[in-house]
Amino acid sequence: MTRIAILECDTPIDPVKDRYGSYGDMFQRLLNTSLASLGNANTTLELTKWDVVENSVFPDPEEFDALLLTGSSGSALAPVPMNVTDSVEHDAFANTPWIVELTNYVQQTHQHKKPIIGICFGHQIIARALGARVGRSDAGWEVSVEEISMSDTGKQLFSRDTFSLHQMHRDIAYEIPAGCVNLGSTPICEVQGLYIPGRILTVQGHPEYDGFVITSLLEARYKTGIFDEGTFHSGMERAGKPHDGVLFGEAVWRFILS
Repeated sequence: MTRIAILECDTPIDPVKDRYGSYGDMFQRLLNTSLASLGNANTTLELTKWDVVENSVFPDPEEFDALLLTGSSGSALAPVPMNVTDSVEHDAFANTPWIVELTNYVQQTHQHKKPIIGICFGHQIIARALGARVGRSDAGWEVSVEEISMSDTGKQLFSRDTFSLHQMHRDIAYEIPAGCVNLGSTPICEVQGLYIPGRILTVQGHPEYDGFVITSLLEARYKTGIFDEGTFHSGMERAGKPHDGVLFGEAVWRFILS
């Protein structure tokens, strides 16, 4: 039994939530699909979900085998007035109480030497917790399926030179924290993932997204004027492209079980 604690850093917008449930539910499906893809019949998943925005209560590191931080609206979701958390600040570089508490918790969990996985906002929080600068990208939004050029370490982890994931962010980690290596880069975002064997695995993209999720987010942000015509139509053209979400899920399992 592998015990994974999911820290839910936001609630999906209504169309996504109605179809797929919470972000914890989405990662549960991805992890189960990836485990089946690996053909590992000896491992089972026990997953707990923690709303860390509304409740500053975190799991005891001794009660899980790995920790996963989801995305959040500051960098991953559409900031439209659909959710109870829309009035809450969701930038990884903000100093609002819930984000500071989350960052401190990640620092403490890292000291416990537990495997930590971060997705988009979670990737940025981990980078911040480990001492890197995070903030708005001068290059603007990165959206929909993008091809990532892998570093040497990324090539070793994923056995390929390029790796495609859905993106939905304008915030980035500007630096690679001490002790970490960068997994890859795109023209818009240089630090696409962080890695320390057995300790840290992050991606700026969204392995849990599919065409429906990314289309819903693109439409929501376009309707509210956040995306211009070019960003919206470019993203929609790439929304249905193949992506490597399940392959990332397989890497998560190898990372945890190693």
